[in-house]
Amino acid sequence: MTNPNPILNSHEASFRDPSGYIIQDEGIIKRIIQPIYFSQYDKLTSSGFFNKLVKAKLLIPHQEISRTESQIILQPEPISFITNPYEWSFEQYKHAALLTLKVHRLALANGFILKDASAFNITFHNGNAIFIDTLSFDFYEEGTPWRAFKQFITHFFGPLLLAKYHGTEMLKLLSTYVDGVPVKLIASLLPWKTKLSSTIYTNIHLLAKLEDKYSDDYKAESKIATLSKKAQNNIIESLYDYIKNLKVNQQTEWGDYYNKTNYTDASFQQKATLIKEWTQEIAAKKVIDVGGNDGTFGRELIELVDEILVTDIDPNAVDFNYHHVLKNKETKMLPFVCDVLNPAPAVGFNNTERSSLLQRLKEYHPDVTMALALIHHITLSGNVPFYKSAQFFASFSEHLILEFPTRDDSWVQSLLVRKREFIHHFDFYNEQNFEQGYTAFFEITKKEKIIDSERILYFLKRKHV
Repeated sequence: MTNPNPILNSHEASFRDPSGYIIQDEGIIKRIIQPIYFSQYDKLTSSGFFNKLVKAKLLIPHQEISRTESQIILQPEPISFITNPYEWSFEQYKHAALLTLKVHRLALANGFILKDASAFNITFHNGNAIFIDTLSFDFYEEGTPWRAFKQFITHFFGPLLLAKYHGTEMLKLLSTYVDGVPVKLIASLLPWKTKLSSTIYTNIHLLAKLEDKYSDDYKAESKIATLSKKAQNNIIESLYDYIKNLKVNQQTEWGDYYNKTNYTDASFQQKATLIKEWTQEIAAKKVIDVGGNDGTFGRELIELVDEILVTDIDPNAVDFNYHHVLKNKETKMLPFVCDVLNPAPAVGFNNTERSSLLQRLKEYHPDVTMALALIHHITLSGNVPFYKSAQFFASFSEHLILEFPTRDDSWVQSLLVRKREFIHHFDFYNEQNFEQGYTAFFEITKKEKIIDSERILYFLKRKHV
């Protein structure tokens, strides 16, 4: 019998699922399956369907490690860092949607259905999107519609359409609407001309009308009492083909950063060499490059470390990096979108279902954090004092490689000019004040002037007070 009481040691992201939950046992993630789901799990396993998904690299591999009358325990392959949908670039989000449809299509072909289509069932691992919720499957009953259809629309199709017409900032809506962006809201934000598309009209505008007419979801969904497997496959194929061809046309400030940099070849090479030497010096295995643009400098370390996370505020730069990762099968690199001035918060029930980016970074505990050509944006564009950004990096970084552009740097001069009448407020922006602010949290172990530039590269080690 399923225990109706709260599972006190369950992971906050899994407490809603009656089929099972996740625990963290001495740092190892394990999935507990409740008796209510035993029959589905046994059939999914014995039929070979799980193996098919794993071999196709669609589902995270897992291993059954124990079984009793009250629970089955699975141990999935470890994923060192989980990214959430509101941290994905457009192409990442699109590929997550296509993966979900592909998994559902295969499930139908094998006598199962995908019972939920949450975007949080997907993350990125070893360079690709991967399905991580082993308990999201159920038996298919002939003639029944896909009950996760609306969830797919509100988690995937709707946000992607909004991004196409209004920009990729719309992909962050899931941080506010963790249960899916309301269909009526999606419909109201789409241009009128989208009603002329049979795919959008059927899956968005008509669905919104049904919701309006039938106030509760049960009545709306009951309007489609039966649906053949063929008709369901047709819906999947229609959505798949439409999403596959979706594009977003959005110009961004930093999308081609390395085509307009103020480095010479010599300064670029010196910077790359120092980064590699300092990383090797401490035998770093895990690195995060904050503001890493398209991953150019992160790739200098790819043969030296086990994994490198590359974040940037610019979605085009992240997309460019992601395509590079896919093309070159760079399984060690994980790109995602992050605004340092507003990192992803903790969201969901009790603000604990989805951890904040800072919490996840603390748990990830990188050996080295790189912040290259970033501090002047944080300080001058973001009005963040040095000691505050130092405090931010010290909250998760053991070592920090930081590039400081001095006041004479052309990019710094450009940012200062934009301050107009407040320009003298930023007289504090200089090397001495930077070091004073950062040595409150870090000790400076190395400092090198980058040749042919007005930039200084620092290697900092966190102080343990």
